[in-house]
This record gives sequence, structure tokens and C-alpha cells, in this order.
Amino acid sequence: MMIRLLLIGLLTVPATVQAVQPVQPPGLMPTEIARPLLEQDPGVAAARAGLDVALQEADILDKSPHEWTARATGQQRRLDSGPRYNEWNVGIERTLRLPGKAAADRDLGRATVAESQARHGAVLQETARELMASWVDWLAAESARELAENSLQSAQASLAAVEKRVRAGDASKLDLSIARAELAEQRRLDNDAKTQAFAAWSRLSTRFPGVKHQIQALPAPLRIGEDAAFWRERILAQSDELKVVQTQMRMAEARAERARADKTPDPTLGVYTASEAGGTERIGGIMISIPIPGGARDSRSAKAIAEVAVSRREIELRQRQMEAGIASAIVTARGAYDSLQIAHEGAAAMQENAALMQRAYALGEAELQAVLLARRQASTALNNALQAQVAALKAYYGLLVDAHLIWNLEHDQDSTIGLRHAGRMDNSITMKGITP
Repeated sequence: MMIRLLLIGLLTVPATVQAVQPVQPPGLMPTEIARPLLEQDPGVAAARAGLDVALQEADILDKSPHEWTARATGQQRRLDSGPRYNEWNVGIERTLRLPGKAAADRDLGRATVAESQARHGAVLQETARELMASWVDWLAAESARELAENSLQSAQASLAAVEKRVRAGDASKLDLSIARAELAEQRRLDNDAKTQAFAAWSRLSTRFPGVKHQIQALPAPLRIGEDAAFWRERILAQSDELKVVQTQMRMAEARAERARADKTPDPTLGVYTASEAGGTERIGGIMISIPIPGGARDSRSAKAIAEVAVSRREIELRQRQMEAGIASAIVTARGAYDSLQIAHEGAAAMQENAALMQRAYALGEAELQAVLLARRQASTALNNALQAQVAALKAYYGLLVDAHLIWNLEHDQDSTIGLRHAGRMDNSITMKGITP
């Protein structure tokens, strides 16, 4: 099997998770068709636009929140029994962000971009799962329609045969009534199957406009490899949902570092000049002011540290949930594949039984009702096998989507964005160790 051979090959190279190459299972919607559908999805486009918002937020954090402040005052001095003097005072000042705070803000900016990238990947993966499920449901509905059409044709052939035998005096009118009732039931089932197929296509084409109406046989799933550790490591390494909570912890750590650094207030520096006594006195100087910290700064720092502890627990919880989900998905995929094989065996046996009953009826050795019952059982078995195939296929494709092994879901461009942004932030200009 393709995945089994893939897993065996991975055991012979280092860096197992990173060395995996994307796969193209037989029958899967091609990447060149699926990828544009995913990129054009409004949710994916919104998450991609969110990257620009995160980059702008990082740029804001890279810059100091403090601005230059200009001050100007005018006054008039009046002396008792003396002249009056016009006086003025002008100055400019700015609060300086300390180096530790600037570094914490840049770390927070990087984490913000990383979280946005992870959210974009999570939305892309969820949309891929939705596309896969909708596509499989449509192909399954088309297959069910074909089964219903075949059953209708068999019922029509049976009615024609019974009518011929009735005319020959070899069958009763009861058989004719039963055959007509069976035909009516099969027509109803055929209409229901056509409706379900049209509804499935409507859901798929409306949710993903531009998908082509190319009906094909429902693909057969492959048995997954025996190495459950591979799937666990690969899915955890590629999981964007886990990356979201991990980047949220990085943001919490950056905020905690910022709150710790904020316990030391930023100083404000300024220069000023003044004119007094009608211009006979000129004054110039510098000004520095530093807020006296209070207990609120310590409390904010303690709160931020507590939030880091909460984030760590959330990562642990999310990882455990994912590990449980992965283990369940692997067991489900294997069980669904085995159930599919059993369903195929049962359907083949029921079809053979229906053929034998039809032959027996033709020889006058079986009643029509027994023949119709055998056909219903065969039809039910075929539909059960179809549902088993759908369940196995969704479980199989679901693992491939979660592991980012199909449709170019593996991470590549996101890291490039992060590196480009990190480089721009690291090259920011500072003066004497202080970013104003």
C-alpha cells in the first residue's frame, strides 16, 4: 500500500516528520483543482487578510507608544507701580521607552504574527476537511443514485417478465400486483436518490463555487500504515490548532516580560527656553521627570505571570485532546477499512443469493416474493457497503488532511512571512540602546 511503503521509507532517513513528502492517493481530487477552491474560500481569504493586520500590529509594537510633546505658555508680569512685562516659555519633551520594554514589544509583535499565521493554517485545514467531506458526500450520492437506478431497472424487468407469464397463464394476478407495487417502491427510492444527489451537488457547488461537475467512481481508501507514532508526530508537528495555543503562550510570556519591565517607569526628557522681564532675562534648560511607581505595577506583573501559567496548562490540555483524537482517528480508520472489506463480502454474497433466487423463480422453484426479498437484501447490502466506503474514505482522507500530506497543506510560506517580518523588526534603528 502507498502509505505503508511511505512509512517504511521514512524509517530509513533522519528527521522523520520533516522528511515526509506529500502523497496523491488514487481518485483524490487533484491538487491543481482543490487548491484554488481553498484559496478562494472567504474564510481562508479572511484569515489570510488577518496576516496583514498582524503585521501592522507588529509594526505598531515595534514603534514607541510615546510621542513628542510641545509646550508653550505666555504670561504677563505686573510690578506694583511699575511697568508690565510680556513673558513666554516654550519647550519640547518626550518619554523614552526603556530597552527592555522595546525588546518585549518586539517579541509580542513576532508572537502576534505567528499566531495569525497559525490561525490562517487552522482555517485552511478546516476548510480542506469541509471540501473533502462535501466532495466525498457528492460522489457517494451519485453512486447511491446509480444503485437506485439499477434497482429500478431490475424492477422494471421483473414486471415485464411477470406480465409475460401472466399472459401465458404461468403466473397469478397476485404476482402481477406484487411486481407493480415493487416497481412503485423502486421508483420512489430512485427519485429520493436523485434528489439526494442533486442536493449534495448543490451544497458542494454553493459552498465552493467553481468546482467542476465531473462525476467519477467513489475512490477506494487505502489501509493506513501500522506505525501510529508516525501519524501522532506528524499531525502534532503540523497542527495549526496546537500552534495557536503555543503562540498564545508566547504572547503571554511577552506580555509578562513587558509588565515586569514596566515596573520601572519610563523617564521623560525635555528642553525648554523662556523669556522673562520683557526679554531682559533669557532662560534655557533641560527637564527630566520619572513617575514614582505604585503597587499597581507589581499587581499587573503578577497577573501577567499568572496568565503564562494558564497558557502552559492550555497547551498541555490541547495536546492531550489532540493525542486522544489522533489515536481515535487511527483506530477508526483501521476499523472502517476492515468494515468495508466485510461489507464488500456481504454484498457479494447477497448479490449471488439474489441471482440464484432469480434463476429459481425462472424455473418455477421459488415464489416472486422470495425473489423480491432477496433483491431488497442485496440492494441493502450494496448501500451498506457504500456507506462503509464513505466512512472509511473520510477517515483515511481525514488523516491525510490533518497530517498535511495532500493539497500542499504542508507549512512553507507561513514561515517565510514570519522570517521576513522578523528581519524587518530586528533592523529597527535604535539610539544609544533606547528606542524612543
